[in-house]
Amino acid sequence: MSDYKERHENEIFTKVLKAGRRTYFFDVRETKAGDYYLTITESKKNFGENGEATFEKHKIYLYKEDFKSFQEMFNDSTDFIINEKGEDVISEKHDKDFKSRTYTIDSDEEI
Repeated sequence: MSDYKERHENEIFTKVLKAGRRTYFFDVRETKAGDYYLTITESKKNFGENGEATFEKHKIYLYKEDFKSFQEMFNDSTDFIINEKGEDVISEKHDKDFKSRTYTIDSDEEI
């Protein structure tokens, strides 16, 4: 059996999240024993000096016995980030289309 066919035959469920240059794949797969596990793949599109597109991929395999702990730590971590930095995306100011905001402050105002 080809590697491609084998990889795709055990896929049960897939969700895709496109986020700018990154795409996240959430794939439920089946083990040889018939149980399910989750793979989370981040695929990031990069361009070489010659303009050719390449994809950098990172994958996490997550098994049922780790779901609860993973979810708790994920929630704790994301809650911490939102509580500390809010929901505004700071990195947007690094986008090439970002429009800087100009503020005018009267000389009488305190900063």
